[in-house]
Amino acid sequence: MHKLLLLGDEAIAQAGIDAGMSGIFSYPGTPSTEITEFVHASGEAREKGIVARWAANEKTAAEAALGMSYAGKRTMTCMKHVGLNVAADVFLNASITGANGGIIFVVADDPSMHSSQNEQDSRVYGKFAMVPILEPSNQQEAYDMVHLGFDISERFRVPVMIRITTRLAHSRSGVVRRDGREQNSLRLPGDLKQFILLPALARKKYQSLLDNQQAFQGLSEESEYNTYTPGEDHSLGIVACGLAYNYLMENYPDRKPPYPVVKVCQYPLPYNNIKKLYDECDRILVIEEGYPVVEEMLSGFVTEGKKISGRLDSSLPRTGELNPNIVGEALGFKTGELLKVPGLVAKRPPSLCKGCPHIDSFLGLNEAMEKYGKGKVFSDIGCYTLAALPPYESINTCVDMGASITMAKGAADAGLAPAVAVIGDSTFTHSGITGLLDAVNDGSNITVVILDNATTGMTGGQPSAALDKVEDICRGVGVEEEHIRVIKPLPKRHEENTRVFAEELAYDGVSVIIPRRECIQTLNKRMRQKFKDKTKKAE
Repeated sequence: MHKLLLLGDEAIAQAGIDAGMSGIFSYPGTPSTEITEFVHASGEAREKGIVARWAANEKTAAEAALGMSYAGKRTMTCMKHVGLNVAADVFLNASITGANGGIIFVVADDPSMHSSQNEQDSRVYGKFAMVPILEPSNQQEAYDMVHLGFDISERFRVPVMIRITTRLAHSRSGVVRRDGREQNSLRLPGDLKQFILLPALARKKYQSLLDNQQAFQGLSEESEYNTYTPGEDHSLGIVACGLAYNYLMENYPDRKPPYPVVKVCQYPLPYNNIKKLYDECDRILVIEEGYPVVEEMLSGFVTEGKKISGRLDSSLPRTGELNPNIVGEALGFKTGELLKVPGLVAKRPPSLCKGCPHIDSFLGLNEAMEKYGKGKVFSDIGCYTLAALPPYESINTCVDMGASITMAKGAADAGLAPAVAVIGDSTFTHSGITGLLDAVNDGSNITVVILDNATTGMTGGQPSAALDKVEDICRGVGVEEEHIRVIKPLPKRHEENTRVFAEELAYDGVSVIIPRRECIQTLNKRMRQKFKDKTKKAE
């Protein structure tokens, strides 16, 4: 097959298309978004009838994927690392139900928190669930591991995790495609009780998972992605995991370190290679992106007390992304200072787009809140979180998806008034609805502002699950009709909108204000496409 220049995300998507995948279900989250977007945009995927869906959240996406697996088809669900928290219930239980058709959980971690709240390492979840984990070191391996992941999943009837990081997801390299594979036929599980986790059945399924651990270990020992490379200098042995293997190699132009190296890209850890390394070398350096997962695990492999270095002993920084310079310093190279940014280059903190409807929403809210003082506005995950920065400084919290409403409720129940929640339309359907239901059931005194820009703006303008449904959802959970207020955030309506904010802030109970205007970016995109279509028609 021909060679393509692909992002790591795109390599995974193309591999799914080539490996006989029948469906992909996701919630957009950087750095995983481009996987599903690639399948959405692929004419080949459409020709093959591959289902590509954006779900309301990562949990519903993962459950839909598990349902497709139940039906015997190969499927994939993609998310960023904090999205796995949302999908953790189904992920951990799917390790017990097992798979019918192959199912892959692709999780993109974000070391250095480029666009995330934390640096959590998804390998911890994979180890917790006791499922095979694949961690590619480059784009070609990312492509090939999708094929391998589906094969393992169907051979052992178990979900497989592919863990990538931001740098791999968003960098390009040449990828050689394989011949395509036909999709599976519709096939129900041979045991129709396989997916019923009643305790008596779940105990048997759990034992099956435990029984497979030795086989998973054998796969890792034999894996072409876990290698031992001899070295002449045994004063140091190196364990390099996933993308960190490239950071190691970039310090050696000939790609030949003088030390023995164990490359780890498939888990469980390859015991034999690591034991050999440990026996031969005076000390061990572990190079891995994310948490010191492998570094901590090595203590269970060895008992002789040789020094094991890495992130735990500060040989490598405990936080942030690795890079070749950081790895080089841990190896003893004098890497020198990185190029400094010239003083004439001014810092540009992120800001809301010019013409963004959220600007007018926050200006109105700020004016209405002046009489109450600061510190009473809870917010959420989305581009509107930038209102925490000058010149708006409108919001006081941003913790996790949907937390604005429930945190406002808790503060209101503690006596804080007014307690305001600001949440986007997509985040509202992701994780906000249940919090609003709690507030209605308890009669909490909160004002919920649902910023409806008709898209999932922060991740590139994917469709919002809330489109044309926000008022109906609010009515459905019990918000009183007269306290569901829709406004249009425009400068010319500032006075009118501020009055609506003031009226609902003064109301003792649950009220919802919906500032509604299309995202300026999706509007521009839509108008450009309309112009292109019109021009093409005229030709």
